[in-house]
Amino acid sequence: MPDNDRGTGADSGTTEYDVIVLGGGPAGENAADYAIAGSDRTAAIVEPAKVGGECSYWACIPSKALLRPGHVLGAALGLPGIEAAGPDTVEVLRRRDEFVHAHNGDHDDSSQVEWATQQGIDVIRGTGRLDGERQVRVADRTLRARSAVVLATGTHAAVPDVPGLRDALPWTSRDATNLHEVPKRVVVIGGGVVACEAATWLSALGSEVTVLVRGGRLLAGVEPFAGEYVASALTAQGVQILFGTQPRRVARPAASDHGEGRIHGGPVTVRAQGPDGETTLVADEIVVAAGRVPSTGGIGLETVGLSAGYVQVDDQLTVSGVAGEWLYAVGDINHRAALTHMGKYQGRVCGDVISARAEGRALSGPRYRADADHRAVPQVVFTDPEVAAVGLTADAARKAGYDIRTVELDIAVAGSALARDDYTGRAALVIDNATDTVVGATFVGPDVGEQLHAATIAVAGRVPLDALWHAVPAFPAISEFWLRLLETDRSSLPSTG
Repeated sequence: MPDNDRGTGADSGTTEYDVIVLGGGPAGENAADYAIAGSDRTAAIVEPAKVGGECSYWACIPSKALLRPGHVLGAALGLPGIEAAGPDTVEVLRRRDEFVHAHNGDHDDSSQVEWATQQGIDVIRGTGRLDGERQVRVADRTLRARSAVVLATGTHAAVPDVPGLRDALPWTSRDATNLHEVPKRVVVIGGGVVACEAATWLSALGSEVTVLVRGGRLLAGVEPFAGEYVASALTAQGVQILFGTQPRRVARPAASDHGEGRIHGGPVTVRAQGPDGETTLVADEIVVAAGRVPSTGGIGLETVGLSAGYVQVDDQLTVSGVAGEWLYAVGDINHRAALTHMGKYQGRVCGDVISARAEGRALSGPRYRADADHRAVPQVVFTDPEVAAVGLTADAARKAGYDIRTVELDIAVAGSALARDDYTGRAALVIDNATDTVVGATFVGPDVGEQLHAATIAVAGRVPLDALWHAVPAFPAISEFWLRLLETDRSSLPSTG
């Protein structure tokens, strides 16, 4: 039942809203909010679990809470005259629980529900399922949308089809971010963002961590040097990284589900195949961080002529292959950019589009285009050091047909030296020769995530390098590396004089 039902009854068995959103994560929340803002339109969010979604309780927020203490400790140890010890696991987990509103083994989403209510959005508990055009079923109840239905059901962790792996009840990202016990020995499967961040905080909390990476490097989606920095730092922290290695068989005779974030039974044995043959690893827990799959099964896509899987959309987030411009999809489900901030961005674009169409306004201007999905997607990997990137890598730019040049250098300025004695980092730009604008940027180093928005503005705004010369970095700030990048680029160009 809704917490506050503002819908209208078309008949005794149907409740009508202008907008119905399936999924109460950040993308769905933004879509509903923007679709009805400043109007008398009505909206409902249908959510089977927690309003606030994956990010609030099992992903971005808890992972950052677990990672930050290690970053602070590293910064303190990088300065003379400061004594530091830790982290205190009990206090780290207590603070994490505050951010995810964890109480007695559950998460409290009442503040998120209150926000929705204040925005005029009804929250309906249950699993929503499409039932033909503009119609949604929730248990024995029928909802009908006058303007739009938005799909925002997200994704869930994939578990590879490895013999014995599912039976071993491995941890997924949900367990790792909500851990209540720190395993002494952990095997992590994967080499992407989730795997690298989990390895970082587990090691910082005292686990002996081994990471199995199918490919030849970490963080394959960013510039190669970024993964190399992270691998070097993890190795220095005591993490064992086995590249070119995959699990072939997993055994855990005493597997038992003791709850989210609890060790799931006795020791687990992993037989892995690597470049030098088979390796046998024994651990107290295994963490699967091998990608995600769309949560579209059972939401009724077949009732509107679609198949289960990722949902294709256009730049207004309208679902392709469905007539009538009434069905939208935002966030991970459309497979454009699996990042919370991009899902929220898509939600804003989607909501504005729904609003304009409902009011008969023409769609024009960048406000109605989710084009940052293609050119200017920012992301931060909160490892130690952090990795911050936006736009295209050099390889991706060349494959896309750009004539590019690159500039790359160590981050070594007065600001970085003052920040900590052991500061190491690197920065790179990908520059389009045709327009002399930045189409990609990658930074590695302590807290470089806070440096990324300047690069995002440069890429999204297509700012010419001649204009960037006049964006003067403050001294002595770490951002002075921008000046060094521009100087290095200018010195590499042929003289025009």
